[in-house]
Amino acid sequence: MWWRVTIISLAYLLLGAHFLRFDQHVLAIIAMSLPLLMLIRHSFTHTLLKIGLLVSVVFVWSVSAFNFIDMRIALQQPWLRLAIIMLSVMIFTVFAAFSTNGLNQKLRR
Repeated sequence: MWWRVTIISLAYLLLGAHFLRFDQHVLAIIAMSLPLLMLIRHSFTHTLLKIGLLVSVVFVWSVSAFNFIDMRIALQQPWLRLAIIMLSVMIFTVFAAFSTNGLNQKLRR
């Protein structure tokens, strides 16, 4: 179970670091404090964590990836490595979202 907590926490810390890069301090604090919801032993909080991660993939990572790649293409710079990195971040975040499923099962024991 410790690896699930680590993966979820890393995904939210990565999201918080992304917000810090663009000087969005309030969103960064919210994103970095969301893993503390794992301390509350209720299935709703784990569902909230999962939805937060999936929403971040759609509305943060994919939009950022599109914008960054578009900027690289416009400046005639290499963009394939950036696309691979952003795809890896999105896959990691989706994996972290589905790691919340095991947290609910561990609570029932």
